[in-house]
Amino acid sequence: MSVMPRVYICDPIPENGVLLLKHNSFVVDINSSGKDLTRDGLKKIVSEYDAVLTFLTNKIDKEIISFASKKLKIISNFTVGFDNLDVLEIKAKGIVACNTPGVASESVAEHTFALILALNKKLLDQDKFVRDGKYKRWNPSLFLSHQIWGQTIGIIGLGRIGTFVSQVACQGFRMKILYFDPKKAEDFELLTGARYLSVEEILKEADIVSLHIPLTENTKHLIGSKEFKMMKNTAILINTARGPIVDEEALVWALNEGEIAGAGLDVYENEPEINKELIQSKKVILTPHTASGTFETREQMSRIAAQNIIDVFSGKEPLGLIKTY
Repeated sequence: MSVMPRVYICDPIPENGVLLLKHNSFVVDINSSGKDLTRDGLKKIVSEYDAVLTFLTNKIDKEIISFASKKLKIISNFTVGFDNLDVLEIKAKGIVACNTPGVASESVAEHTFALILALNKKLLDQDKFVRDGKYKRWNPSLFLSHQIWGQTIGIIGLGRIGTFVSQVACQGFRMKILYFDPKKAEDFELLTGARYLSVEEILKEADIVSLHIPLTENTKHLIGSKEFKMMKNTAILINTARGPIVDEEALVWALNEGEIAGAGLDVYENEPEINKELIQSKKVILTPHTASGTFETREQMSRIAAQNIIDVFSGKEPLGLIKTY
């Protein structure tokens, strides 16, 4: 590389990725303002740089891509999902689109079970009870909950994350596993005793429903009022996938009407805005899209996002190449 290619990073990333790029003779500029880039800012960046490292908050659509210069070779997304990218339009311009696949499975699985346990054990309510000075004596009837041990969990989407959640459920809590995925996983069934069912059948049988599918036109509002009516009124819903998979207005209705017992959400339909009734509900635990937020995961994402860029300029197929959409 005779001329040092220029990379723009749309938000700070762990230093390992930055150093990797610099070690491979890239000039690196970083948005360190602490604010999201404007659309005009993104247009300027794609028109001037050889590579751009984007984030979920950077919507790279047809209009933005129309400003891309011929020297822009790659958009490397610092995330496992890539619904912020118009991949077809990016590819049509001859630009490579990448993500950071397979890095967040363990961390999201951990977060999923943190939400399950916190909801089931009413941990936030118990913590407030103690802090408010209400704990005066041991009470055998206080904050009772059903054991998770042996319950039935329904996994909708058996990718890497769904598989890890299932393994924790099966091996850690001896739970019964129901799952839906476009493809049956016979080896997985043999290892866990899981049953392959339709989404509707899972909703009717599961004590816990956990979503692990990508956001597409087909999965938007996959869970709405009709689906909530199918669920047990003692069931809980966990969403660490993408917010618009769940119709939030229908979720509020289901919680208020007792159609389901609770929900644990890390993602939201219109994030970062959150439905006010969800914020006020005592049946919901909310986290700020941090399911993948471990030091280990972020460093892996940083390394892969940077290596994707290096590979493209070296003529190699990058690990995170988005091949289909």
